[in-house]
Amino acid sequence: MDSLTQLALMWAAAFLAILVASKTRLTNVLWYLIFGAVLVNLGVLPEKSDEFITTLSELGIILIMFALGFEERTDHFLSSMKKSWGIALFGALVPFFTAYFLTDWFWGDRNISIMCGLAMTATAVSLTMVSLKSEGLGRSVAATRIMTSAVLDVIASLVALAIMIPIATGQASFEISDIGLIILKTILFFMAISVLGQWLLPRITNGWLGKVPLIGYHGFADVISVYKGKHSVLSVLLLALLIGLLAHTFGFHPAIGAYMAGLVLKEEYFHHPADDKLHKHTSFVVDIIAFSVFGPIFFINLGSKLLFDWPVLISIFPHTVLLTLSLFVAQVSSASLAARFTSSMNWAQSLMVGFGMLGRAELAFVVMDIAYIEHKILSTEAFYTLMLTAFWLNIAVPVSIKLWKPVYQRHTPE
Repeated sequence: MDSLTQLALMWAAAFLAILVASKTRLTNVLWYLIFGAVLVNLGVLPEKSDEFITTLSELGIILIMFALGFEERTDHFLSSMKKSWGIALFGALVPFFTAYFLTDWFWGDRNISIMCGLAMTATAVSLTMVSLKSEGLGRSVAATRIMTSAVLDVIASLVALAIMIPIATGQASFEISDIGLIILKTILFFMAISVLGQWLLPRITNGWLGKVPLIGYHGFADVISVYKGKHSVLSVLLLALLIGLLAHTFGFHPAIGAYMAGLVLKEEYFHHPADDKLHKHTSFVVDIIAFSVFGPIFFINLGSKLLFDWPVLISIFPHTVLLTLSLFVAQVSSASLAARFTSSMNWAQSLMVGFGMLGRAELAFVVMDIAYIEHKILSTEAFYTLMLTAFWLNIAVPVSIKLWKPVYQRHTPE
């Protein structure tokens, strides 16, 4: 099968998946994975994608992670951190160790357990927000806490991923010197991102920095405003790719850099007298490119790795059931208790936060792709178990939110 035919099939599958997702009120990601698995098992898609599709898939996840970071309002995120740190911390640590110890018991491989723990750590905020919005709770206090906590979880997971991948792949060992070098590279990378966001992208007009050539007179807002902002999408995507390549230079996945690129871009950079909706227009186009054009290729390609090997599926059935139930209990209880005692929420609100933190999507599948496709860390059994566990946890999000909504509304004066 030639590359363009495969691309056409994937885009057709993505379109159908979006239609089915709108009817079922489940996230598009789930249906991309399902369509990818179904098409490869029917022989419509090849079992091994060619280099062109693989490259587009890699570009897709870079754009998705950039779009997720770009959606976050930096000021809103920073103002909500104080009230959400507990939910993020305990709502991530407990699922990580739950998945780690269970999978270590299943397969007895430390590297597999690390990757399973990382995959099951970060919350799928897009799925939760879609579910909350469909129930009229998109601007609720629970939605705000979930959003901020999920972003903190993603950042922490990206840091952990950057540190643990070299160890799990054998590029580094558990020697103190090797771990120290990885941590140093991680610190240097995030320091570079901080310098970029704090001093290089903004236009500095006061202090000694204001007298530095280029930095003092120009900022990223000037790049965005070239030709009245008509090429703002090109400029932000270029920034995402450059920082992604910077992350790769430090030994990290480019998606880590792309997410941070989106996070440091402030809405104020897009204020332009010729177009007062430049940020909105840019965000709209970025979302289309990321979530409708290239992003689906990543998920469909990943789903195509799920060949229906019935002996394997039967063998992992008890693993999937136990991991799903354990993560459900661990995630809801840890996030709910943290919301109750660190964020001053009542029990009805706290449990809604717990249910909203159940989803696993973009970052979970990035970890699976890196660990299974790129570096062959995960076994086939572990990969299938994680995919199916993520699927059932994602199913639980809209169902639990809908069932808990009447209780939440009775105890929440919003």
